Amino acid sequence: MGSVIIALDLGTTGNRAIAFSKDGRIQASSYYEFPQIFPEPAWVEHNPMDIWDTTLKALNDVIHKVGIQNVTAIGIANQRETTILWNKKTGKPVYNAIVWQDRRTADTCITLQNHSERIKQKTGLHLDAYFSATKIKWLLDHVEDLSSEIDKGNILFGTVDTWILWKLTGVHATEPSNASRTLLFNIHTLEYDPDLLKLFDIPRSILPEIKESCGEFGITDPKYTQKEIPITGILGDQQAALFAQGGWEKGVIKNTYGTGLFLMAATQNQIPDTGQLINTVGWTINGQTTYAVEGSVFIGGSVIQWLRDQMGIIKDASESEKYATSIEDNEGVYFVPALQGLGAPYWDSQARGIIIGLTRHTQKAHIVRAALEAICYQTKDVVDTLGHILPEMTLSQLRVDGGASQNQFLMQFQADILGVPVERPTVIETTAFGAAGIAGIGVGLWHQDTFLKSRQIDHTFAPNMSDKKRVDLYQKWTDAVNRSKGWESVS
Repeated sequence: MGSVIIALDLGTTGNRAIAFSKDGRIQASSYYEFPQIFPEPAWVEHNPMDIWDTTLKALNDVIHKVGIQNVTAIGIANQRETTILWNKKTGKPVYNAIVWQDRRTADTCITLQNHSERIKQKTGLHLDAYFSATKIKWLLDHVEDLSSEIDKGNILFGTVDTWILWKLTGVHATEPSNASRTLLFNIHTLEYDPDLLKLFDIPRSILPEIKESCGEFGITDPKYTQKEIPITGILGDQQAALFAQGGWEKGVIKNTYGTGLFLMAATQNQIPDTGQLINTVGWTINGQTTYAVEGSVFIGGSVIQWLRDQMGIIKDASESEKYATSIEDNEGVYFVPALQGLGAPYWDSQARGIIIGLTRHTQKAHIVRAALEAICYQTKDVVDTLGHILPEMTLSQLRVDGGASQNQFLMQFQADILGVPVERPTVIETTAFGAAGIAGIGVGLWHQDTFLKSRQIDHTFAPNMSDKKRVDLYQKWTDAVNRSKGWESVS
């Protein structure tokens, strides 16, 4: 078999481990879901121990399949912004992880609106409950006896990459792509910003060390992995996907169809004015930082999970394609899945989900189709915004990845509503592929150019819709979105 890199793809609904060979082929994989916790409306939590247990189980499954002697290094890609505080003496979390989708701190963001421009200038991010800072602040304010433990130096903060790195190696560290999602990291200085720490009243002592994205982060404890294995690359999941899609090449725009939707394009060493989108760090390698522009949509593939788990409309996510293709069109039914508010390009925490256009003839197939179409409309929202703020970045094709990109109907409708080809790679788990790529570079298994040559195309979806129909469908979508905005504030 030869040398393999194991990528840990630490997602929002489950954790995956995949072993990649030097030619980019998958040698083994393992995946485990973990429970989603919804204590109150718009609150989303995970048990950090569930994250750890499923990660370790998946990792050891893959080690067993490929043989520990063949494992060269580990790379990590992770759900970003999700916030965990734990006690380094006991190793136990002080509270559940507050997930990136969680909206409990929306009111806190409203009270800080006077600082939003300063925050955007320093961090590249909008002041929103999506990011980590207000989640940390909520934990500091609501967990008993936390301040005294912080004074003793016992409390650590991390996003999921930091939590798993610490559990595997005892090292408390992160890297710029994840740090840039906290609202505490200055993307110009590439350090935590003292003014922002003061604004959010967060002690510097709990924050992890920031290392480069590529390089040795730590060595795993053999009690977990049979022998010591270096962890040599970490990226936030969307940055990892962009890396796997060759995002350092000019003009590459990718969209990941996971729990949410994440459209991203690299801007190299530039930090442009992004308006309703955000600036973020792509990665830092050998002292060089690549920046990116991103549009983050809160509800993507998870709308299908919602139809399955909360509503019982489908039994399995794979059924969504069958229902969508069983009817000719949506018959005027639109679904705005603002189940956690609206992210890019609207940033409306008061928006709520609506299904509109229902008649006596409406069947569940229309609702399922409307949910899939909504994923594509939301992508177009972000693509159009990107075109306005970066007119030089012309969209000639969209590179796609993520679990929902397997849905043939979804990808064809995406090509139709955008009017450009949609290119799907053979390895759609590109977050894992990107993590393996940067870890492999970190351990000298390949270079960026040789890594990219291993990328293979599975299918290109060509648009097949008239301009008039495209315009008419999208206009109806924007009408539906406008009706969902600000709903929570309506008395």
